[in-house]
Amino acid sequence: MKVLIVTYYWVPAGGSGVQRWLKFVKYLRSFGIEPVIYTVENPNYPLVDTSLSIDVPENIEVIKSPILEPNNLLSRFKKKGSQTSAGFLNPNPTFFGKVLQYIRANYFIPDARKFWVKPSVKKLKNYLKENTVDILITTGPPHSMHLIGLQLKKELGIKWAADFRDPWTDIDYFHQLPLTKKSIKKHHKLEKEVLKKADAILVIGKTMKENYSDYSNKIYVVTNGYDNEEDQKEKINLDETFSITHIGLMNADRNPKILWEVLDEICKENVQFSNDLEIKLIGKVAKEIDETLEKYSFKGVKKINYVPHNEVLNYQKKSQILLLAVNNVPSAKGIITGKIFEYLQAKRPILAIGPENGDLAEILNVTNSGDIVSFDNKRKLKIIITNLYNSYKAQNLTVDSKDIGKFHRQELTRQLTEILKEINNS
Repeated sequence: MKVLIVTYYWVPAGGSGVQRWLKFVKYLRSFGIEPVIYTVENPNYPLVDTSLSIDVPENIEVIKSPILEPNNLLSRFKKKGSQTSAGFLNPNPTFFGKVLQYIRANYFIPDARKFWVKPSVKKLKNYLKENTVDILITTGPPHSMHLIGLQLKKELGIKWAADFRDPWTDIDYFHQLPLTKKSIKKHHKLEKEVLKKADAILVIGKTMKENYSDYSNKIYVVTNGYDNEEDQKEKINLDETFSITHIGLMNADRNPKILWEVLDEICKENVQFSNDLEIKLIGKVAKEIDETLEKYSFKGVKKINYVPHNEVLNYQKKSQILLLAVNNVPSAKGIITGKIFEYLQAKRPILAIGPENGDLAEILNVTNSGDIVSFDNKRKLKIIITNLYNSYKAQNLTVDSKDIGKFHRQELTRQLTEILKEINNS
């Protein structure tokens, strides 16, 4: 069986966007499926990580075509401060920044890669006439990738699976966009058409499946996962400090304000705790987080910009506690940060701030890998941190996680291949 995967993010892209399908592609051949990649020739990646190239299978066919990136053009006219780093929406943009946000939100639907749809359909139609492909797979965001699949489905009738790494209109920042009612309606219309026309919908969690169930009865949950081949029996020297480490992008919606408040209180009550505390923020951090931290007196905050994926693994294993911060947005219940799965393999206690009845909470509970506290449960959070600290001082801060093997990328690829074979045989 051969599958054609349409993705904007591919090596050397860094960050979470590239991980899912890079890892699937790594293992697909083991299950009798030959992958072909279709991606952009001149991408505008916010992060680059060449270390990920080690996971690209030998002699894999990669088709590329150029893309017109309106973001590049708009950025030439953008004034400093109109948008934050790493693509964060600026809650306090300049007037010119507001104009640019409005243009991007309402004239580039579903996103700024929409201009790649038409030339990609033309190129892939020619490719598919000369090459046998059993299933077309599109993965988003950017969700314009799904419009490529939609058009090829209409014109060629090819079997098509649409993979949603994040939801479309329920994505965490959708509510922040300065969208007109007409634009919102158009987003929902396109989303529903993709959901109804695709032969299968792949999602990362149960909440996404439930939300999409009105439009399709062929929705499959295939989570993200971990894929570290290192010997897990090696000796790990934990941080000597009481380290709390967050890895990944932290935007304004992901600012765990309740955590900073609790840490500040405990520091004022316990000098030794204050001396032992170290907070590591690895990855892009929005200025709103910096502004929040400046309000408190506790020290020991260490910020590290993006580091290669293989180095991130070491930070995870050494940390006393691994922090997960869920976006405090209407769709928070369905958010499963991709980092959770590598946190699981690090086998260090996980502390999450987010819905206690959400998809992330379920994963933490079934794997017995940590605690999750709602956005406003300050009392519970203080008790948990105090208990974790006491265990750290007693040198027995450990976690007895279980049943994490089902989240290994190879096992997840096995699940994916069963779905693809079902689609192919239907």
